[in-house]
Amino acid sequence: MGPRTVLWLVRVPLAALAGVLLYLSFPPRPLWWLAPLALALLAGCLHGRRARAGFGLGLLAGLGFLLPLLIWTGEEVGPVPWLALAAVEALFIGLTGLGVALVSRLPAWPVFAAAVWVAGEALRARAPFGGFPWGKLAFGQADGVFTPLAALGGTPLLSFAVALCGFGLYAALRAVREHPGFFTAALATFSLLAPIGAGLAARPLVSDSAENGTAVAAVIQGNVPRLGLDFNSQRRQVLDNHVKRTIELAEDVKAGRAPKPDFVVWPENSSDLDPYSQPDAYDAIERAVRAIGVPVAIGAVVSPETGPLRNTMILWDPVKGPTETYDKRKIQPFGERIPMRSFVRLFSSDVDRVRRDFGPGKDPGVFDMAGTGVGMVTCFEAAFDDAVRSTVRDGAQVIAVPSNNATFGRTQMTYQQLAMDRIRAVEHSRTVVVPVTSGVSAVIRPDGKIVQQTKMFTADALVAEIPLRSTETPATRLGPLPEYALLLLAAGGFGLVLTRRIRARRSA
Repeated sequence: MGPRTVLWLVRVPLAALAGVLLYLSFPPRPLWWLAPLALALLAGCLHGRRARAGFGLGLLAGLGFLLPLLIWTGEEVGPVPWLALAAVEALFIGLTGLGVALVSRLPAWPVFAAAVWVAGEALRARAPFGGFPWGKLAFGQADGVFTPLAALGGTPLLSFAVALCGFGLYAALRAVREHPGFFTAALATFSLLAPIGAGLAARPLVSDSAENGTAVAAVIQGNVPRLGLDFNSQRRQVLDNHVKRTIELAEDVKAGRAPKPDFVVWPENSSDLDPYSQPDAYDAIERAVRAIGVPVAIGAVVSPETGPLRNTMILWDPVKGPTETYDKRKIQPFGERIPMRSFVRLFSSDVDRVRRDFGPGKDPGVFDMAGTGVGMVTCFEAAFDDAVRSTVRDGAQVIAVPSNNATFGRTQMTYQQLAMDRIRAVEHSRTVVVPVTSGVSAVIRPDGKIVQQTKMFTADALVAEIPLRSTETPATRLGPLPEYALLLLAAGGFGLVLTRRIRARRSA
């Protein structure tokens, strides 16, 4: 067995281990610091490798990361959808590994490699079928030292900082071992320490002061009658649970056991009965809203006579009844809509549970709820930078993320999504309220701290006084520009690689 074969036998399990460590850095574990270590280990596998080797090692790391991270996607439909999704997403990490291997011979390679990592995440967030941003490095850093960078440049800059620290750590260790020149050692040290210093320096951007006063917000978790895909087969029971818990809150307010809220938010799918076409659903909601006596945002499935279904948030006034609506814009592929239905059915008959696809809305939804601008970001949308940012730019003083995690049981999915919501709070300096049908519901301050949360699969109500803010962070104002700049940096790295190869061939 030759030395090259031995090295491959070492690199293969180390690449997979790097992926597993990256998974372990994500919630519900507070081990955010494992992410740079995982990327340092991956860098050791990729540095100086050829493109094909980089792809293979990156793919292994992607599988080690995404197979356990996304296991909840097969909770009720079996392993095929889970394995297919993890494999497709791991291909993108394989391409990222290819890119990192290509730029790893450049001067200041950790900077280019971190930009390549962001480029891979940007691609995953857009393709296929509209993208799947789950597993961005940024979303595992809610408790980390780098988190304030989200307010400066959004999730792309936060991911870049984590990747740069990891790649810089490997470069620094390599410099210690090989005793390179001063310039190379200085660059390696800078790559390691600069992201940490930048995260600490960005802390003043994170504030939870009440610029526009405060409001008392309430989120309702009504719970569901059963777990799994059939949780809403008793649709009226789900609706009645949320009606009941809202009326109980109204009774607590009347008895002085709870402060009176200024507005209330129900979860996504809290009424899968269309209140516009089913009078009994309308009457039940009306009874709850009148009891609490304040505006309530209702998560409903609206069924037009023609066209796709709508996943809609309805602003329900205690006097005027239903007024404004917001239709979810990011529709979940293979969950709320089935692309390539006839082909996918060959692998899983569960696609036929979605008999009628949902259609996307077009515009951000910011409800005026008793004078407070409450922006609606429905469940899956919290993973997308543009969906959250456009809502804040449209005037949201508070972000609401009504969600439905009942189909994923007691898995880690709800905690992964809650971590995203915490990053969004810091990114845009807004309170985030998270009503979920079955848990975990929460109230998150603009600094990303959870001040209240429920247990899973329990009926509950959270009432909290929250700060209202209208100042836009640099991340909100800059929008996609930091990501575009990092994409250009990655492209510049590839350009340098190409230039070097052309020069080498000419000299040869």
